Amino acid sequence: MERIIGGKFKIGRKIGSGSFGQIYIASNIDTSEIVAIKMESKKTKHPQLLYEAKLYSILQGDSGVPSLKWCGTDGDNNVLVIDLLGRSLEDLFVYCGRKFSLKTVLMLADQMLTRIEYLHSKGFLHRDIKPDNFLMGLGKKSNQVYIIDFGLAKRYRDPNTNKHIPYRSSSVLCYKMLCKSYPVEFATYFHYCQSLTFDQHPDYGYLKRLFRDLFKQNGIGCLFYRIFENDNSHIR
Repeated sequence: MERIIGGKFKIGRKIGSGSFGQIYIASNIDTSEIVAIKMESKKTKHPQLLYEAKLYSILQGDSGVPSLKWCGTDGDNNVLVIDLLGRSLEDLFVYCGRKFSLKTVLMLADQMLTRIEYLHSKGFLHRDIKPDNFLMGLGKKSNQVYIIDFGLAKRYRDPNTNKHIPYRSSSVLCYKMLCKSYPVEFATYFHYCQSLTFDQHPDYGYLKRLFRDLFKQNGIGCLFYRIFENDNSHIR
């Protein structure tokens, strides 16, 4: 028996799962558009899907944020419907033998910084930045990086005063060890980020220029053309 969500989304096969619930591929019965449906039980100990839907609503309008198609409840589940996207950077990294070319890293970094800058401009910290939460688009947008999974995101600026809300992370990143044997620009990037004061606004343009200049120094060619051209990562 076919299952219809929100009156127009026909559920297909499951394409992912985790502690949050399940993800299904689905189609809009009115337009035939293929979408992704994320579901979690209403009884889960820490429900976050409806909060995540609220974040998607706030973030709509940026090319690197999936479109929110529908959110609500269906039976015992909370439901979120968004654009169907391609593989995550983690999946592609594994597929490429856990090694990307310098060109790929620089092209991804430029877009990822843009996505994070946009999120921060809306007053939120993602709080779960990792390769799994950056996905590539499909079809004509296969070279576009999307940021997803805002269930742990937290507002860091008061929406009324725009002042920084107190927040601290106990994590420490040893960037010198991480960047050993890599171009100095990567260590410069991490040093800059680690040196930011609590209220200091990051200079995203400076960070992008670090990588764009490295791109030019290596004569790699056009910055925004075929991200994975030199990697074994064109997956049909």
